[in-house]
Amino acid sequence: MSTSFRHDFIRFVIAQKVLAFGEFKTKAGRLSPYFFNAGLFHDGVALKTLGQFYAKAIVDSGLQFDMLFGPAYKGIPLAAALSIAFADAGRTLNYSFNRKEEKDHGEGGSVIGAKLAGRVLIIDDVISAGTSVRESVAIIKAAGATPCGVAIALDRMERGTGALSAVQEVKRDYDMPVISVANLDDLVEFLNVDQSLSAFLNPLNRYRDQYGIAAGA
Repeated sequence: MSTSFRHDFIRFVIAQKVLAFGEFKTKAGRLSPYFFNAGLFHDGVALKTLGQFYAKAIVDSGLQFDMLFGPAYKGIPLAAALSIAFADAGRTLNYSFNRKEEKDHGEGGSVIGAKLAGRVLIIDDVISAGTSVRESVAIIKAAGATPCGVAIALDRMERGTGALSAVQEVKRDYDMPVISVANLDDLVEFLNVDQSLSAFLNPLNRYRDQYGIAAGA
């Protein structure tokens, strides 16, 4: 996947105000110089473009899969947008998603959409603590299907409580790949190129030095 593609994605999320710079407190209590909020992809054009970025990253990865799963809540529109992007490219993909609370009436159950089967690719925005991935893996396996990977928009490349990032922990714990459209290194490269955002480069580098995963990890 080319650097220009990843930079195009970063330019897109900044324009959508999905990626913002400043000072933001994370769930871990860290003061981050940037924040990624996928909930701000809230119009048709933005979702269509986002789905196209995901689709290219997934195709370029070479991963083989049969259907999509979007964990509630942010993964739901992402899986839908991605299935549309693949349809536009000539591939029809089933997708499903879960609800937070299981229903005991109507269609019942906790999974809505296509029946989980074959190799299932999980679609989410980011991986913070890995909670939604764990829940998704359990749902997919309980249905007799195989979780084969995770696709996310941005890999923060940030350590958790140990030496590994949440993304690395998912790779280790489930022995499956995590595909990201862009990562923190791409963001740093972009800020090096875009002079209008150069003021945010030093805070981002300091944060990466303090919390980033080790080089080559």
